[in-house]
Parts: sequence; C-alpha cells; structure tokens
Amino acid sequence: MQAWRVHQNGEPGEVMRLEETDRPTPGDGQLLLRVRAANINFPDALLCRGQYQVRPPLPFTPGVEICGETEDGRRVLANPALPYGGFAEYAVADEAALLPAPEALDDAEAAALHIGYQTGMFGLHRRGQLKEGETLLVHAAAGGVGSAAVQLGKAAGAQVIGVVGGAEKARVARELGCDLVIDRRTDDLVAAVKDATGGRGADVIYDPVGGDAYTKSTKCVAFEGRIVVVGFASGVIPTAALNHALVKNYSVVGLHWGLYNTKDPRAVRQCHEQLTELAAKGAIKPLISERVPLKDAAAAVQRVADGTTTGRVAVVPEGVTA
Repeated sequence: MQAWRVHQNGEPGEVMRLEETDRPTPGDGQLLLRVRAANINFPDALLCRGQYQVRPPLPFTPGVEICGETEDGRRVLANPALPYGGFAEYAVADEAALLPAPEALDDAEAAALHIGYQTGMFGLHRRGQLKEGETLLVHAAAGGVGSAAVQLGKAAGAQVIGVVGGAEKARVARELGCDLVIDRRTDDLVAAVKDATGGRGADVIYDPVGGDAYTKSTKCVAFEGRIVVVGFASGVIPTAALNHALVKNYSVVGLHWGLYNTKDPRAVRQCHEQLTELAAKGAIKPLISERVPLKDAAAAVQRVADGTTTGRVAVVPEGVTA
C-alpha cells in the first residue's frame, strides 16, 4: 500500500515521504481500516515537528482523524493508532473507540465531525458552560477547530463573534453564521467586542490560538466569563496573570479532549450521538475547503501548518469518492 511516512522530525513539507509499504498488522483489540478520508489537523504538523504531546517512534505515518471502512463493510470514525496514521491507504485503530459515521455526512465531512466538533462540544458546554443568549467569541473562526465552534455556538443559541486574519477568512466566517466578524489584522479586537456587547464583554471565549489572542481575550472577557484554552496554534503558550483573573472574576479552563477517551469514554460516545443528531437536522455541517489526493497530502499538511487554509482539508486516497 501507499503511505506517507516521517523518518526525521521537521516541517511536514520537508519530512513526509510517500512510500510503498506493507499494510499494518492490527494488535490486540485493534482493527485494520481502509481509509476513506483523512482530515488534516494541526496536531499532524506538530507530530511531524516532534512537538506534539505524543511522540510515536520513527518512522511513522501522521493522520489522527479518519473515516474508514472495516473489513465487514462498516463505515466508521476513528483516531488511528500511531505509528499507523491516516495518511495512507490503510490504518489501524482500537476497536472499542470506533464510532459509526453519520449517514447525513459524506466521508470527508464525517471524518471532520470527530476531533474538532467533539472538542467544541466539550469545550463550549462541559468546560465553558455556554448558555443560550450568551456571547461567544471564537478565535481562528474560519479554521477547522474554530469553524466547528462557530456552528456549535449558533446551534446552542449564542451570539457568536468570530475573530479571523484576513478578508477571505472573514468572508468564510460570515458564511458560517457569525453575528460579528473581527479581522485581527485591521480591527481593534478589544474595542470591537466591548462595543458589540455594550461594554460587557464576551461570556465565553474559545481560544485555539494562544499568544496575543489569549492576552486580548483577558481584556474583553465579561464578568464571570470563561476563557476556554484548547490549543496554541500561534506557537506561543501564554502565562496567565492570576491576579487579573481574580480582580475581574473570570475563569480560565483548559480542555484536552483526548483525555476523555481514557478518562470518560462513555461521554465521548454520548457526545457523538448528540453531534450525529445535529448533523441529521442540518444544524452543523463540517466545512471542507479542499479534498486532495493522497499524493498531495504533504503539501496540504504544510498549508495547514502555515495557517493559510480555511475549514478542513481532507486527504482522499485514489479510488475513493468522499
């Protein structure tokens, strides 16, 4: 089979190699899956760089989120078991963690429903306690994680403010349903949020960016607001000023969604059922901006790493209609 493999750490476009290799052999409790679509996530770039919290042995195949097909023909969602990731024709995954692919979504959309939307549901509702009528601010609103949070926020009845970088991403955020879009390159983010909320600020702030985005979030978060930290796409991990959180009465909460797979897998399955229902109603639909063949995966991962993409980019092996 064909698979992209990383033999040394570095930028995805430089270290990913497309090779002919044997199909992986499933271990105990695992299944071999034919990859129908693999979505590119920022952690795939971090894996290539050797900067992710999980460091699989070299060589490995990146690709942490797929829609696959079992040998008995079931269409499922999975997080492949590294080092046999999803940027390949076949991957392996733990059987107990497989989830049925929603019938309302095609393969690429179904794969994208997993990490980003699960993160959004746990982040906004379990950690952020978002309520109907509250104001939600989403950083990187046109990206894969951000676009999911925008849709989920609207589905929950929140007023959604999307923060983006550039005119094209602003257009995408508006089409996603943001009530207000702020271009961080040209607009005064803090002033715009306060103006839109009558000086109150945002009740929940969803931050997959870190760095300056987090700093500005602390300046426009509402009384008893919640800043939900879900990642550091900027590459800068901020240091929280706890005295500031104290005097303004806001909370900073973290979310590592992957922990729920081991700490509370039942909650993951319940969340998937809720997401499947929302997809069936048309309340959410993953934004797939590109569908690229397997041979173009390395360049696509590099674009995601560089922050130039919108929504999700899906890798579709040859012969699969996703």
